Amino acid sequence: MPKKPKVYMPTEAEDQEINRGIAADPDTYVPSDEAFARMKRRGRPRSDAPKVQLTVRYDRDVVDAFKAEGPGWQSRMNDALRDWLKEHRA
Repeated sequence: MPKKPKVYMPTEAEDQEINRGIAADPDTYVPSDEAFARMKRRGRPRSDAPKVQLTVRYDRDVVDAFKAEGPGWQSRMNDALRDWLKEHRA
């Protein structure tokens, strides 16, 4: 697994310089509390059937096989389980 990059926080002086640059930028816009409250939420719309988050353990070879196919492996695992359920419902 790749190492996470280190996060370097600016010093107080660097932070002040950054904020001065932001304040001097004519394109900077800071909305009022009312304007911020009226803003629409962006991003993926809420699903009518949200997924359930849980912790589960699978054998390494099973996970590796799905991951080997590339991005979307979790969705493919979900689809494989759904297909299995079609044939094996109690």
